[in-house]
Amino acid sequence: MRPDKHSSEGTPPLTPAVFHILLALVDGERHGYSIMQEITQQTEGQFVIGPTTLYRSIKRMLEDGLIVEVDERPDPELDDERRRYYRLTIPGQQAAIAETRRLAQAVAVAQKNLFAEDPFPLTSIEEIHQCTPLCHGLSRALC
Repeated sequence: MRPDKHSSEGTPPLTPAVFHILLALVDGERHGYSIMQEITQQTEGQFVIGPTTLYRSIKRMLEDGLIVEVDERPDPELDDERRRYYRLTIPGQQAAIAETRRLAQAVAVAQKNLFAEDPFPLTSIEEIHQCTPLCHGLSRALC
């Protein structure tokens, strides 16, 4: 991975695309289209990744050792031979955990500073999107 002097854990912050790809691979191997579908499902459509972003991110993640391409294939009769399957590596899992901790810390700061009287008074993403412009911008970062 590329070094980042600002990272407290030695792991650079991940882009949203890379973070969501890692999360999509936690449960096992997937091919590109399946990764895109899983991200859409996990985020309830709040984050949709296109093929260009997906494959650029995958290329960088392969180079950084966050994922590997899998040689084993499902039954050829059940699968398209052109598909490439990817698996999360231990460094990829560690990067996802570090990013989750970093984001949790950011949410804790936001809760403390923005909602000091009533921590997270809003109960849904829709309510967050409907509040002030400051919250509107934050909600996109937090979703």
